[in-house]
Formats: sequence, structure tokens, C-alpha cells
Amino acid sequence: MNRTELKEFLDAKVRQYDHPRFLESDPIQIPHRFTLKEDIEISAFLTATIAWGNRKSIINNATRLMNLMDDAPFAFVKGHEPSDLETLAPFVHRTFNGSDLIYFIKSLQNIYKKHGGLETVFAHKQQATSMQPAITAFKEVFFELPHLPRTTKHISNPIKGSAAKRINMFLRWMVRDATTGVDFGLWDSIPTAILSCPLDVHSGNVARKLKLLKRKQNDGKALAELDGSLRKLDPIDPVKYDFALFGLGVFEKF
Repeated sequence: MNRTELKEFLDAKVRQYDHPRFLESDPIQIPHRFTLKEDIEISAFLTATIAWGNRKSIINNATRLMNLMDDAPFAFVKGHEPSDLETLAPFVHRTFNGSDLIYFIKSLQNIYKKHGGLETVFAHKQQATSMQPAITAFKEVFFELPHLPRTTKHISNPIKGSAAKRINMFLRWMVRDATTGVDFGLWDSIPTAILSCPLDVHSGNVARKLKLLKRKQNDGKALAELDGSLRKLDPIDPVKYDFALFGLGVFEKF
């Protein structure tokens, strides 16, 4: 396919998958249960944090996590008592355990009390062409409180070569507009043009088959290469093609 044909093909797939029925089997359904901006942000951030492995398991464990916070994540983050944190201790999703979760809640409280909230922290270090430096800066803020070294692995660091798949997915959820009923469009301080596609085994494999990506590893260099390809197709909203690449890989076994 030439570029025009490829764009037409992928745009059609975006229209197919950027649809409310996408919510039925995707972890983004968790933040869609809330209406308050901060509830959506926090539930989305925590859900994205554990979004690896079987999607049914992700959804089940994210639901359990919301239940542990009385289905009011912002109120829990803002006003929890030490005894409330004890109820989180048994939580586990793969390598993310109760100790990690307890720190995440403490750090989120610190971010909302002292840094103006998640949007403010992510927007602060954005660059004209990339959110990856902002993700690195976010990690520094997130771990400014005393913490266990093991917990740091649950926030990716692009400066160390990570593709930061889960945080880029979270940013897509927050920034892309809500027109189709999938993403939220809550953060207008970050332009869609500088978002990056959540790069994983599915989107990476499809991107390679479509010659959007040559690099074999799904790392930060591959992400930059994919960014360049997708921004040629749509410089304003390149990350919309996440729906096409993911859908082709997961649902169509492309």
C-alpha cells in the first residue's frame, strides 16, 4: 500500500474500533464508571498501572481496587486514614502488590495536595514534540516520598529507554476528545499532537507488518520511530491509530 491507501485503511479501522462497544472488553471501562474529573483521573491511572496480562483479569482486579476505595477514588486518596490503607494490603495483580498500592495512594495524595493534581504534573514538562520527557519528570515527582525500591518499577522511565506503554495509554485516555464516547478529553493543557501510541506486542507487530515500524524491540527508540510514522498520517491526532493497530492485532489477528 502507498501512504494514501494505508491512511484510508487505518482511518477505516479507527472508525471501526474507536466506538463505545470497545469499552465492553477494555480496561478503559473502569474510569467510565465515574463522572467527577478526579475520580476519572485516579481510577484511570491506577487501572492503567495494572494493565498488563489478561484483559479480563485486569478489569476484575481494577474493579476490586475501586471497591477497596469505596468506589470513590478521589475521596479515598484525599482523605484516607492509616487504617484505610491497611485494607489495601492484600491486593495483588501480578507483580503489583499491596505495598506498591499503598505507596501509590500516598503519592497520589501528595500530588493532589502539593502539586495541583495529575494533569498539572504531566503538563509541566511537556515538550513541543513529545510527552516522553514529561513522563520521566512525572516519575521523579511520583517517587519524591519515602518508598520501597521495588515500587519504582511500576512507573516507566522513557529516559532509560522504556516505551512507557501504560502511561502513554493513560495519557491517550485523558487527552483525546470524548466525541466517540471512548476517551475522555479531560485534559486540554496537553495537545493530542504530542501523544505517543501505547506500544505493545500487538500494536508493534501490526505496525511492522504495515511498514510503519522497522525496529524489532518494543522500546523507546521504536516508539519514536512509530511516532514519526503515525504523525505523517495525522499530525494533529496521531495516537488515534492505537485503535487501528490494537484492533487489527487483538481482534483480527492481522
